[in-house]
Amino acid sequence: MLEFITKLFGRDNGSKNVAKERLRLVLVHDRASISPQMLESLKLDLIQVISNYMIIDEANLEVNLDSSGSTVALVANIPVKGMKRNAGDA
Repeated sequence: MLEFITKLFGRDNGSKNVAKERLRLVLVHDRASISPQMLESLKLDLIQVISNYMIIDEANLEVNLDSSGSTVALVANIPVKGMKRNAGDA
């Protein structure tokens, strides 16, 4: 009930927070001078390399750029399902 009233009177911060996060990501990408296509290519390369050593959950993998002051960091959240015994094992 409270959720309905909150949405009715415009106090829902969900869309505001989503828009704020999107803007933050755009700004970080701009500061790092990296296009979304380049980030996607980097993500695919990371998957390929890490998959040589670990079994990962590619569907839930997240790769983002994050900024702290004048520094930009690559942040990867890669769920690991298991380790491979030998590099290149399926």
